[in-house]
Amino acid sequence: MSIVVMGAVFVDIKGYPLSSYIPGGRNAGRVVQVHGGVSRNIVEDIANVELRPTFVSLVDDTSAGADVVKKLQSHKVDTRYIRTTPDGMGTWLAIFDNTGDVTASISKRPDLSPIVGILDEQGDEIFSQADSILLEIDMEKDIVKRTFALAEKYHKPVYAVVSNMSIAIERRDFLRSVHCFICNQQEAGILFSENYDGLSPDEMLPILRDKIRGAQIRRMVVTMGAQGAVFATLDGEDGYCPAKKVDVKDTTGAGDAFFAGAVIGQTYGKTMMESCEIGTRLAASVNTTGENVCPRYLPSEFGLDVSTVDDAQIALEF
Repeated sequence: MSIVVMGAVFVDIKGYPLSSYIPGGRNAGRVVQVHGGVSRNIVEDIANVELRPTFVSLVDDTSAGADVVKKLQSHKVDTRYIRTTPDGMGTWLAIFDNTGDVTASISKRPDLSPIVGILDEQGDEIFSQADSILLEIDMEKDIVKRTFALAEKYHKPVYAVVSNMSIAIERRDFLRSVHCFICNQQEAGILFSENYDGLSPDEMLPILRDKIRGAQIRRMVVTMGAQGAVFATLDGEDGYCPAKKVDVKDTTGAGDAFFAGAVIGQTYGKTMMESCEIGTRLAASVNTTGENVCPRYLPSEFGLDVSTVDDAQIALEF
């Protein structure tokens, strides 16, 4: 059994200024290229908590694609359901300012339609063995529809993350079937057609309570950067989880790490608050590393009971 992650692989090209960043000007700096993509980051984060997740995705038929698979395998990710195809990976180009925040970016999305074939051919095998499903909900609609059909067939909870909210709002009807939806403050504003910029957690929480009732979203978490995160459920559970104060090198991947931690917690029996605390810790560790993913942890560090998860139990014996 394992957590199954479904989504895209990207190559991230990131530029950092060597001195004070000048918007619109020429900036000397350094440029790095790393493996990225929301789902790819998340699956590696989960693997770094020694839970050996399964990844359903695509890579290019290039050396870069082979490198992605090789790295995931080295982190003990199950890569059996990654298909090699032309245009299988996207590209994200980003410029950072001196605080580690993205000041401008452009992304090229990959063609993810071949994932439909993976689900048609091997979906029953994948879903019957899953503990939970993590879905990038802004993927092609046919992929999303098949995912929820298989999840319902095998009674598996689906957790939804977003990489492009402008596309994801076209899938808003599916959010009623999601066990928990996690997004940031700006994305929540796009989803609910309101502007939440500048709101405090105390202001955001009652709005979230009201909005999930209207939209019938079972559970939802809104991350708010350095202010932390708020959550609410239709069962009446809600709260605020503060962020950890750290020296930030690069914020890329922090939201993905939060999502990974929050879903790990919920999958293996933690409360919403406890799950958000796990996510907060993973996100903080990403901010301090300059990497897209968190460093290695053991499940026991978060009080997780993973004794029924065969691969995780093996990892705990190391």
